[in-house]
Amino acid sequence: MASPGEPLIQFEQVVKSFGAKVVYTGLDLTIPRGSTVTIMGASGSGKSVMLKMLIGLFEADAGQILFDGKDVTKMEERELYEVRRRVAYLFQGAALFDSLDVGENVAYGLREQNWDTMSDEEVRRRVAQSLAMVGLPGIESMRPSDLSGGMKKRVGLARTLALQPEVILYDEPTTGLDPINTARINHLIVGIKKTLGLTSVVVTHDMGTAFAVSDFLVMLGKGRVLMFGTPEEFRTTSNAYVRDFIEGKAPETEDVDVLLSSS
Repeated sequence: MASPGEPLIQFEQVVKSFGAKVVYTGLDLTIPRGSTVTIMGASGSGKSVMLKMLIGLFEADAGQILFDGKDVTKMEERELYEVRRRVAYLFQGAALFDSLDVGENVAYGLREQNWDTMSDEEVRRRVAQSLAMVGLPGIESMRPSDLSGGMKKRVGLARTLALQPEVILYDEPTTGLDPINTARINHLIVGIKKTLGLTSVVVTHDMGTAFAVSDFLVMLGKGRVLMFGTPEEFRTTSNAYVRDFIEGKAPETEDVDVLLSSS
């Protein structure tokens, strides 16, 4: 059995472009099993593209993407389906179906993936457990239109947890939330990882979230990883580009290489 801290996800010299738009020129990144890794970078640096390449929604132009030692870039659709059963994606807007009540929304993935193996009672029990985990017990009959933004995010997370994944990909989990709900989501991300031992990959522009939930931080830029380290290493970095990004300052120059070499 694999141990916490061993590599679970590895991007090796990954190249990706969309027409003339170059996203990655040689992405190298290792995500340890059981860790929470937060991906940061300017808009257009490829944060969400990375997540979608991992589960085969986008194809890499070159390089390898290894999940538990197997190369996602060489997988057929059947093999990708097995990866997607182990990796859950929490979309930025929660992506709830307005035509379904909360219980049906949380159950949706279960019925899609396990329609022939789970009884209705098992599905109801899993839905109730998942809603309780995110602090929303007993709201199965409510409609998405009746929920606050923070509640919608938590219902989306409950739907993700219902699948009992090994990995959760969080795409901007706190966007649009007030400070109280942001803190609540951050607390859930940390608590779920500790309780379930999940591997988490978080994409965010929120520096408070990044430092609150992460074991490791990643800064992307110029088609590659510019820095990988612990929150403390990022707080004390001498790299001007990384420091300015964290502090929300406009850099004096747009030349990333110059900024990274400064000390």
